[in-house]
Amino acid sequence: MKVLFTTLIAVLALSFSAQANEPTTSEKAKNMMEETKTEAKKAGRATKRMAKKAAHRAEEAVCMDGDMKCAAKKAGNRIKEGTDATVDKAKDVKDEMSH
Repeated sequence: MKVLFTTLIAVLALSFSAQANEPTTSEKAKNMMEETKTEAKKAGRATKRMAKKAAHRAEEAVCMDGDMKCAAKKAGNRIKEGTDATVDKAKDVKDEMSH
């Protein structure tokens, strides 16, 4: 009888401690809001990059400075786009790690 009673108490104690470790509804909502904010930042960065890329392509299409100058401008644009993408990815990782 003592063994059964002790086992019952142990099971109840474990179930209460397991419930205490689960996040509350407000904590879950806060986590969802942080994830949404992170996704919004990512989307904003991606939109900004696409807009810059479109502007570069339009600029390159009407370039009349000569082949070498246009090619140099195009190469510079690609370097800027690569740099922007790398910086944005680093910011995305930082944002994901912070929450």
